[in-house]
Amino acid sequence: MSAGYPDFRLGTVLATSFTGTLSERHGEPLERIPTPQRLLDWLAVYDLDVDSCTSGHLDLAVELREAIHAAATAAALQQTLPRSAVRVINDRSTNGRASAILTPDGNRRWQLGSASAIEDALGVIAADAIAIIAGERDGRLALCASPTCRAAFFDTSRSRTRRWCDMNTCGNREKKARFNASHR
Repeated sequence: MSAGYPDFRLGTVLATSFTGTLSERHGEPLERIPTPQRLLDWLAVYDLDVDSCTSGHLDLAVELREAIHAAATAAALQQTLPRSAVRVINDRSTNGRASAILTPDGNRRWQLGSASAIEDALGVIAADAIAIIAGERDGRLALCASPTCRAAFFDTSRSRTRRWCDMNTCGNREKKARFNASHR
């Protein structure tokens, strides 16, 4: 990882983890992929290794991230999906040439095209977003209860009642605030 940047907030769902590269959207926004190299670092964490990335590629990635966030937020609120977000997600999904492959241990892994193009990696993220927004995966889309965060996340807990995008950040901050308020 690149020094001097905030840590990535990693999750098990690729698309919502990608939207988490911008946190505190309703407070003081924290950008976790401000440079092309930082985007490469994030993709590598998810085994989507790409050879190179330009500022133009970063712009495409940020546009996809915001489209996924907008569509996931609408889906979580059971509202109509924004047409512009759907268009961006579909465009990125169809522009990629990645293939799903089965690993010897029985897991799915993505194999990017021979040129390891950024478009392939973004296509994988878009395909994951389509699967969760379309309801093809077991879980539910929800929004973080933190008023400064409001990140979209995919709740796979047994009861489907998770309130925080990340218990170690937003949930912990809320618990500390309640504790401090009750001890005043």
